[in-house]
Order: sequence, then structure tokens, then C-alpha cells
Amino acid sequence: MSNPPRFVEVRAVPIDLCQFIKFAGLAPTGGEAQMWISVGEVKLNGAVETRKRKKLFAGDRVELRGETIIVKLP
Repeated sequence: MSNPPRFVEVRAVPIDLCQFIKFAGLAPTGGEAQMWISVGEVKLNGAVETRKRKKLFAGDRVELRGETIIVKLP
């Protein structure tokens, strides 16, 4: 069973996928975030995403290791 989604507020969009994963606390470093993306462990809006610099916008859902985080603007 996965946790309920949580919203992570960013100052501006678009934001790169790897930056968002690090900012949201799903990876301690940008390098680790990029590794998770490159091995196909990250889903964006329900589909596997392997582009590290994929631009995210408000409402996008990122899934990694049983957690779902949603991009939110202030």
C-alpha cells in the first residue's frame, strides 16, 4: 500500500524532474535523483519517465519508491 500523495510547493514552473525529486526530498542529491530517473524507477503522470531534464508544471504527479508527490505553486 502506498502513501497518499503529498503536494510540494515550488516557486516557479517549469522545474526539471531531477531538481524536483531532490527538492521534494525523494533523493538526497541531484546525482541520485538522476540515477533513479535513468534506470526507469520514476513515473511522471503514471508513465515511466527517463528524461532527467523533463519540465514539470503545476499538477504533475511524480512517483518514486512508493511515494507520490504533486507539483504545486504558491
